[in-house]
Amino acid sequence: MLLSDTDILAELSLDGLWFEPKLGDNAVQPASVDLRLGTEFRIFANHIEAAIDPANQKLPATTPVRLDKHGSFVLQPGEFVLGHTQETVQIPAYLAAQVAGKSSLGRQGLIVHATAGFIDPGFRGQITLELSNCNRLPIVLRPGMKICQITITRLSSPAEMPYGDARLGSHYQGQTGARPGEGL
Repeated sequence: MLLSDTDILAELSLDGLWFEPKLGDNAVQPASVDLRLGTEFRIFANHIEAAIDPANQKLPATTPVRLDKHGSFVLQPGEFVLGHTQETVQIPAYLAAQVAGKSSLGRQGLIVHATAGFIDPGFRGQITLELSNCNRLPIVLRPGMKICQITITRLSSPAEMPYGDARLGSHYQGQTGARPGEGL
């Protein structure tokens, strides 16, 4: 069951679901929570790598770019970079979440996730965003701007092995910043 604003606010008061730093103004929407853009980006080193070859289990190199809170990042047409949410998110074992783009940004050609939009029960960390510009014009991204939204779903029962359980080898538990993949 998708949580409404009433359910989200109730979950926030229980401290199982939380966001740090505190959510921005009007962040809780009718059935989602708006999250803000963080200060780190990772740019793929396509001048070093000829191609991404999933068969060789090697991920391409990335270069970090860090901005102060007043900086901006210009995402060029056709460019793909990693970013992250300003908020650290904790999802309890009885909930799951899904990242979606903001319609206002999508209509400008900004895509915030390629395929990794699911947030497992038990996840704790900043959310890595897969940012892509499918417009013909550059898009200026600023830390602190509303960049995405998450919808939250109640599970039929709590996960027996939530994300972060030692038996799972959860690579991204506790992640901060724009985090490249751990392996293919």
